[in-house]
Amino acid sequence: MNMMKYIYMIGVLLRNHNIIKNYKQLKQSENWSVKALEAYQIERLKKLVEFAYTSSLYYRKKLDDTGIVPSDIKDLDDLKKLPLLTKDNLLRNSEAIQVKNVDEKLYFSETSGSTGTPLVFFRNRDWDGWHNASVFRGYSWHGVKPWERNGYLWGYNISPSQQRKIKVLDALQNRFRIFSYKEEDMLEFLVKLKNSCYINGYSSMIFELAKLANKHNIKLHNLKMVKGTSEKIFEVYQKESLKAFGRKIISEYGSAEGGIIAFECPFGKMHVNMETVIVEEIDNEIVLTNLVSKSFPIVRYKLGDYIKLNKSYICECGLKHHIIEEVAGRVGSIIYGELEKYPSLTLYYVFKNLAIQRNIILNYRCIQNIKGVIELHTERSISIQVKSIIQKEFEKYFGNDVRVNILENTKRTNFTSKEKDFISYIQ
Repeated sequence: MNMMKYIYMIGVLLRNHNIIKNYKQLKQSENWSVKALEAYQIERLKKLVEFAYTSSLYYRKKLDDTGIVPSDIKDLDDLKKLPLLTKDNLLRNSEAIQVKNVDEKLYFSETSGSTGTPLVFFRNRDWDGWHNASVFRGYSWHGVKPWERNGYLWGYNISPSQQRKIKVLDALQNRFRIFSYKEEDMLEFLVKLKNSCYINGYSSMIFELAKLANKHNIKLHNLKMVKGTSEKIFEVYQKESLKAFGRKIISEYGSAEGGIIAFECPFGKMHVNMETVIVEEIDNEIVLTNLVSKSFPIVRYKLGDYIKLNKSYICECGLKHHIIEEVAGRVGSIIYGELEKYPSLTLYYVFKNLAIQRNIILNYRCIQNIKGVIELHTERSISIQVKSIIQKEFEKYFGNDVRVNILENTKRTNFTSKEKDFISYIQ
């Protein structure tokens, strides 16, 4: 066992010993037939509904109101008897949905707040184990070991103390990330990738990185996997990725509350993680049941993405799991400064800091019409003091490259419906 594998595996065991156990289970079940997978889903569904009814105040009331009892759920078709859970219901009833008396360690989790309102909840140990094990299984399909050297295009924090802490944690996981999207920093990142096995992160920033590599004629065909997440992967991204990395960007589809929903195989098909989720397609919209969400039950949840589900496709990779042919939601955009470019999910960190560090929780939408300027639309009025704090938070991430104009009391039909938190009109 090499040193990095040894360090990584110790870290995994210290975090959650269920990860390895669940990974072994997933590697066994990935060879099951559809019939066996669906039988497994039924058993897990029965247990989930029974637990939700007895332990969650929200589900007890919801099922009582609709006259349904857990024993009514006998097969997958009976899932349709259960009420739908909307994003609005989830946000308004999160405390009633949350189950904290589970006999397991709880892990803090939150969504990125695509509507401008983040969801905060806790995952139990087994759920956390299944989540990470599902990611590792997806990696295994591409010959990737999670402890191998990798580049990470994900969250960053400008604070020097936070950077030092993140760099230490990244080093223990044999990964490195980018803390600035200036061209010279991205070029340095590309140099590090020459001795790496894979890259993962925002698909829009992988695209920007690939374009820069191609601009400087840098070829990185040593990578085993290029994985994009959190945003839609456009075909134009793939052209640049193939040229720069010799590989297409594969997709990991999931959400904080839904878990890993699907992972793309080497033949370009997104296989549903049937051992942990049930995916329904209703009017082209995904309705998700998270079968391992014991501490925060997610049953028939309207995630807000439009998909195309195929239950009959026979994939060349040999997996029998259902296929998601297309995810039409999660469109990623670039924020344009006067000089630099930034991933749109940078806004997540701005508003996360405002909520956690300053207790400023806003229902917002950001719009960009011209380079270097962002319009921040808020549903309510805010004080001069809060405006000043917001301005400083934006400056932490964008410096003087992007100016923010705050527009209060913006009228929107429904701030709690799933809408983009960032819209760009720059071509």
